[in-house]
Amino acid sequence: MKKILVSCLAWLLAFSAQAAVQTQEIEYQVDGQSFTGYLAWNDAFDEARPGVLVVHEWWGHNNYVRMRAEMLANLGYVALALDMYGTGKLADHPAQATEFMQAVISDMPQAEKRFNTALALLRDNAAVDASRIAAIGYCFGGGTVLHMARQGTDLKGVVSFHGALGTQIPAQKGKVKSEVLVLNGEADPMVPPQQVEAFQQEMAAADVAFRVVNYPGAKHGFTNPEADAKGKAFDMPLAYDAKADQASWREMRVFLERVFAK
Repeated sequence: MKKILVSCLAWLLAFSAQAAVQTQEIEYQVDGQSFTGYLAWNDAFDEARPGVLVVHEWWGHNNYVRMRAEMLANLGYVALALDMYGTGKLADHPAQATEFMQAVISDMPQAEKRFNTALALLRDNAAVDASRIAAIGYCFGGGTVLHMARQGTDLKGVVSFHGALGTQIPAQKGKVKSEVLVLNGEADPMVPPQQVEAFQQEMAAADVAFRVVNYPGAKHGFTNPEADAKGKAFDMPLAYDAKADQASWREMRVFLERVFAK
């Protein structure tokens, strides 16, 4: 009996060591341009599971968005941190970030194609349940996932963390297929109260299932631990808020569990 218990324990330890988050860079093409995504999954799961797209901040596809993909993988999802700018396009200054971002939002049909190409890659992954896909985004990425929801993209849900809420293409009644969760810093001057109110009116008029959570005192970039340093370096209203970061992640977890259960 003792030998059997020791053997079982050894097997469990070996399994635990092997069953962990795995990652892979994925290069793909959109209209001849190269993009680099980052796939994360937990190999402890054998069955197909929900997939989550992760869209980066205006700085570009960096280690922060990859970290979030790994955190989602730890929750049991297959996460793909996509690339909206193109391979190697990372900004280290707001002027450059603005340039990259403007190039994307000035051609929204092309932006949609970039998002949808990554969405197809995630859906085609053998470990993913293609009927259960969601998307989350930070800052620029938050605005991006909200735009895709407004366009009627087939997603179970979208989550925006400190993302822009304004749009020139409002949601139309009956078109939005996703449930929407907005996690916003109440003290974020980049998303003033008027924009929040207009967004809520837009969603209500379009009969969208949505929720907005405002975190008191939280500023732009409240989920990113690097926000303080960048805010100071560039004299911008950026600030990390650990309490809001943790609370918003919990909100997202509950939201994803609920929409994927339907």
